[in-house]
Amino acid sequence: MKRRLFLQFPLVASALMTTAQTTQKNRPRKGIKVEKGKDRFQEELLIMGGQFDCKISAKDTNGDLCVYDTIRQEKGGPALHIHHHQDEWFYIIKGEFIVKVGEETLNLKAGDSAFAPRTIAHAFAKTSEGEAQMLVLFQPAGSMEDFFKEMAKLGKNIPKNQAEVLKELWKTHGMEVVGPPLKF
Repeated sequence: MKRRLFLQFPLVASALMTTAQTTQKNRPRKGIKVEKGKDRFQEELLIMGGQFDCKISAKDTNGDLCVYDTIRQEKGGPALHIHHHQDEWFYIIKGEFIVKVGEETLNLKAGDSAFAPRTIAHAFAKTSEGEAQMLVLFQPAGSMEDFFKEMAKLGKNIPKNQAEVLKELWKTHGMEVVGPPLKF
């Protein structure tokens, strides 16, 4: 190792340790319980044919992740879109969904999950009759919580022509609409 690099290494290591310690200080120092059917902050977010309950907030993880439990009544889902900065993970609790990630279309039922890496176009749609339930995780959290709060202001139903209507809202929160919702 060159002398210059050898001398710089302790400075870089020290900076990384300070960042890690700061991150740890901002995290909760105890467990968090969110009851079944409840939101972390007792908010009611009715969005795109479903109820979105925050279970783990970006505030709990210093922005590392957030998790939503979604109970969906209506068939369908969001337009094909890209998250420029977040990975997204779907876990099906009840009902059936299709999830498109890139060129692959996956059929999911209770117990199945799918992963959509950041920068890869993806969408999902509820396809089964009756109530369905899915956990959705975003890592890092970004501004997803703010996005869902803004979406809730637009009403609980899936908007018609959502690709055009919601394009700017999605862009504001680091996402891009790149196609229509899934057909099934």
